[in-house]
Amino acid sequence: MTETERHRLWQSVCGEIELSVTHAAFMTWFKKTELLDVTDAGDIFISVPNIFAKQQFEVKFNSLVKETLKRNNITPRAINYIIGNKIEKQSDNRVVSIAAPRLAKKELSPTHQQSLNQRYTFSNYIVGGNNDLAYAACQAAATHPGSKYNPLFIYGGVGLGKTHLIQAVGNEILRKKPDMRVLYINIETFVNEFLDSIRFKKKGFSDKYRNVDVLIVDDMQFIVGKEKTQEEFFHTFNALHQANKQIIISSDKPPKSIPTLTERLRSRFEWGMAIDIQMPDFETRCAIIDAKAGQSGVSLPRETTEYIANNIKTNIRELEGALNQLLAIAELRGREPNIDTAMALIGNVKQNRPNHLTPKHVIQHTSKHFQIEISDILSARRDKHIVLPRQIAMYLLRSELHMSFPRIATELGRKDHTTAIHSIEKIDKAIKLDFVVREQVSAIRDALYA
Repeated sequence: MTETERHRLWQSVCGEIELSVTHAAFMTWFKKTELLDVTDAGDIFISVPNIFAKQQFEVKFNSLVKETLKRNNITPRAINYIIGNKIEKQSDNRVVSIAAPRLAKKELSPTHQQSLNQRYTFSNYIVGGNNDLAYAACQAAATHPGSKYNPLFIYGGVGLGKTHLIQAVGNEILRKKPDMRVLYINIETFVNEFLDSIRFKKKGFSDKYRNVDVLIVDDMQFIVGKEKTQEEFFHTFNALHQANKQIIISSDKPPKSIPTLTERLRSRFEWGMAIDIQMPDFETRCAIIDAKAGQSGVSLPRETTEYIANNIKTNIRELEGALNQLLAIAELRGREPNIDTAMALIGNVKQNRPNHLTPKHVIQHTSKHFQIEISDILSARRDKHIVLPRQIAMYLLRSELHMSFPRIATELGRKDHTTAIHSIEKIDKAIKLDFVVREQVSAIRDALYA
């Protein structure tokens, strides 16, 4: 089979698989695969990017791949998942897999070694529908620093992987171009060093930050209320941007929502691209759990993975914390981690939720959050400040109580359930695109389970 034929075959296989799995699962596991070889004996060799993907394909996706190949007139005798992209045929025509050789570790300057965590790479970052745009933009910035998406502003809530992603850009740039000067800092470091330069008349502050090729700044929201620091960062930003140096910034809010940020800084942060990272969906949470467990050499039972993902929905940090506790307890007890251990560990999450959660509670918390009367939400009024809370209440009734559209319409005093369908679809879309709406929904949901 020629390379072109293999490519077309694998395109066909992946096209079918994309229709049978979630978008997040496809992007996470199948997007970076390649069909390396199909032998006459029926041995299939598929390239995967890392050990976590290899484990997922062997444990979870092997049957799916096998059946899809059969539908494309290929009957596999054995499917081999190869980390890398090279295989070699021996003299007896047997196929032996050879992983692509690892690149020699680049020697970084002491500054780079101190500022970037080399564990944060693109290869171990789990991509899903909640972060695929941010991931793609960061990859583009790493490939073309200074010319694509400059500045690149990544924002989202606590524990969603912003720091991992922006540091992955720095590590990728240094891997490809080890001579580039990459500096990662938390904005608090910038603030403290700037104050020290004034207080103790230290020299070299401006040179440190303006003589780099890539400046990566984390937690920009903490620059609020610091006018002199904002002015200094403004000049640093201008110097780097005019020299076509890459600037990458993270924050828990978009530029327009950072209080007391000067207008000239806000406008510059919006020059390039501002992308948010959202809460990971169920499939992405499962992928994160499986990948993190794989790093510890553990393959979790599917029911255990799904139990954790169903009960920890807040952020990735808490997800990893729960997994680490589960693995530690299992190790201490000398047994494999299973769903019973997981339930004993994090079952209190469900216990803390009110068993009596009703439509009335949802409507009450929504009215309280927006400081409007319940009677207004239940009324026929179409005022903008009432319509949005009413739509959010409908969305929460659907997402938290899994109520039918007709019943949701009834609870909100509507005669036609198509109103509920429209409202829920509108909020579902707004959550993905509008940071403010997403924060409002999240705050009400948190209050329901407090």
